Amino acid sequence: MTAPEVFGETVDDQTRCVHYNTAADVVAIRFYCCDRFYPCHLCHADAADHAARQWPVGLWAERAILCGVCRSTLSITGYRTATQCPHCTAPFNDGCRAHAHLYFEVPSP
Repeated sequence: MTAPEVFGETVDDQTRCVHYNTAADVVAIRFYCCDRFYPCHLCHADAADHAARQWPVGLWAERAILCGVCRSTLSITGYRTATQCPHCTAPFNDGCRAHAHLYFEVPSP
C-alpha cells in the first residue's frame, strides 16, 4: 500500500515542515475539510483555498493521523492519547496538544 501524499511545505520525508521541524514533529493530519494530509494547520492555511474544519468527535475513530517515520496511520482517538507511535515508537511532540482545537472538535468539560 502506498503512503498518502502529504501536502504543504515539508522539509524532509518524515513530514516535518517549515513551521514545525523538531525531532518529534513527525505527524501529518488528514484534514476533515479536504481529505488531504498536511503537517500542520499553518501548512493547510498556506496551501488550501478554504478554511480548515475540525474533525467531529463522532468521527474520531477515523485513521486521520500519519506517522512520518513509519507511515502508519492512527485513529484520532489513538493519537490523542499517545506520546509515541504505537507501531515504530517514534516520539510525538507533546506540544501539539495545545493546537488540538485547530484539528479536532474539543468537547466541553
